[in-house]
Amino acid sequence: MSDDEQYQQHASQTYAARVSTLGKNGIVIIRGRPCKISEISKIGTNIHLVAEDIFTGRTLSDDIEPTQSVEIPYVHRNEYSLAYIDDGFLKLMTKDGLEKNDVKVPDGALGHRIQEDHEAGTDLVITVISAMGEEHAISVKEAAKND
Repeated sequence: MSDDEQYQQHASQTYAARVSTLGKNGIVIIRGRPCKISEISKIGTNIHLVAEDIFTGRTLSDDIEPTQSVEIPYVHRNEYSLAYIDDGFLKLMTKDGLEKNDVKVPDGALGHRIQEDHEAGTDLVITVISAMGEEHAISVKEAAKND
């Protein structure tokens, strides 16, 4: 893929915004990663951002000139029914009955809970967020019972 193609692909997943429009809990790209802003402060003439990567939880920061524009990622949140787990991947079903099989079982407590509840026969709904070509399961809940 050429540099121009990579730029166009990345650009279609983001939009530009003025730094002055940013607020706490907003989403911004810092060092190429989609992050949720936890702190905004003014240091000298610059705006200092502290934010948490929405996928890894890692804290990142950046100093930005107030006249500069920043990239904002389009973030999508979807819920899927868990059909089964296979080789470290969640096999999910959309509301339309289509299969989605490219989301990894998350690490840590969330992944353990999903596996344990699924093995116990609990019908689960998995929330998946996606941004900039990356997707992660972020939460799980028991599916509503149909009476």
